[in-house]
Amino acid sequence: MQDAAAAEGALLTAPSSWLGCGAGCAGRFTWSETRYRCPACGELLEVKHDLAALQATPAEAWKRRFAERRLAGHGADASGVWGFREWVLPELGAAEVVTLGEGRSPLLHAGRLGRALGVPDLWVKQCGVSHTGSFKDLGMTVLVSAVAARRRDVRAVVCASTGDTSAALAAYAAAAGVAAVVLLPRSKVTTAQLVQPLAHGALVLALDTDFDGCMRIVRELSDDASYYLANSLNALRLEGQKTVALEVCQQLGWEAPDWIALPGGNLGNTAAVGMGLALAEATGLVGRRTKLLVGQAGAAAPLAHAYAAHDGYASFKPVTAGDTAATAIRIGDPVSIRRAIRQLERCGGAVESATEDELAEAAALADACGQYVCPQTAAALVAVQKAARRGEVRAGERVVVLSTAHGLKFSEAKVAYHERSLAGASTYARANAPVPLAPALGAVRDAIERRLDPRA
Repeated sequence: MQDAAAAEGALLTAPSSWLGCGAGCAGRFTWSETRYRCPACGELLEVKHDLAALQATPAEAWKRRFAERRLAGHGADASGVWGFREWVLPELGAAEVVTLGEGRSPLLHAGRLGRALGVPDLWVKQCGVSHTGSFKDLGMTVLVSAVAARRRDVRAVVCASTGDTSAALAAYAAAAGVAAVVLLPRSKVTTAQLVQPLAHGALVLALDTDFDGCMRIVRELSDDASYYLANSLNALRLEGQKTVALEVCQQLGWEAPDWIALPGGNLGNTAAVGMGLALAEATGLVGRRTKLLVGQAGAAAPLAHAYAAHDGYASFKPVTAGDTAATAIRIGDPVSIRRAIRQLERCGGAVESATEDELAEAAALADACGQYVCPQTAAALVAVQKAARRGEVRAGERVVVLSTAHGLKFSEAKVAYHERSLAGASTYARANAPVPLAPALGAVRDAIERRLDPRA
């Protein structure tokens, strides 16, 4: 009977989820409660799943179920997050989902870019091809859906942001009819990032501090339970973000890559991707372990410093973040540090940092190969190149880079690079400024010849 049910894709045991301590303390809490930390040890909570219930349904049945949902054209099944809903918040009904079509982003083989970086089997997951232009949509659909469905006592959802989180929160809150408040570091986000929450009607507070300063105030504000925290301190955010790992594996025919490289700032995404991979491994959807490779901007690289110390991250300490073109990871005191370290240790991952010049050149190289990446993704590309050079990423291994936001959100940095005025950059190997010319055929022909044959 069970075999027949499995063959039809039926669930053999109903999945369930709850909040539990990330460090392993006893205690279960419902995810509809306003809780962010373990009352026993203070560690951040995580959404836990009944693994036995998930394992009761065979891996092949899960694969069929997930594949069928990818054919859906609208509603929860059409979401790249809620297509995996039994592995996210199984108690939330499809009718309660607030979705803006997040996920299902392209996974592109980037052979030309990979060869330039020393990794021929390179893939780029374009997470910025999403409603608000970043991977933050994946987490915000879960958090806002939970608020809209179960949190009637919430007056507003609040976040600190370097730009992308505020855009995602504002959009999903507007779709759900929920009030949103965002705290941004004044003059430290791009125009494209600033205009999104304004357009969606959020209350935008521009503070004379950096992200870490905004985060301190949001933490204090959320001591009042009527202000619901939307940063990655909140375990619900990570539940949506972990599905990018499931989607990558699904797009590769459930053949897990050797590495997933991603930028690291507040480190919630590092933790989330690790959680998604761990769940896919434990349920048999993939047959091997994927390692995480985290890239940080050198101006804000506390995790990279601790990794380089080779002491099991014991030397980790927050830093004061400096200026960087990778504004979305300009974070010196990441809130998800312990979550991220657990996942890096679980998979045997690695961490690298990148100078501003390395960031600029990596982004320009990716753009020249057709990818058009944000400065944060450039940190992951630098990490791939450095790891390949020292042999940690071996020839023939498959590497997936998570491109976390659309390059158009960082047009100022790209213009500055091609105008040779980007702060911290010095090489400008691929600067490509417009060529002013008289409106004459001969001048145009000469310019084309110089580009096609520099010897002309």
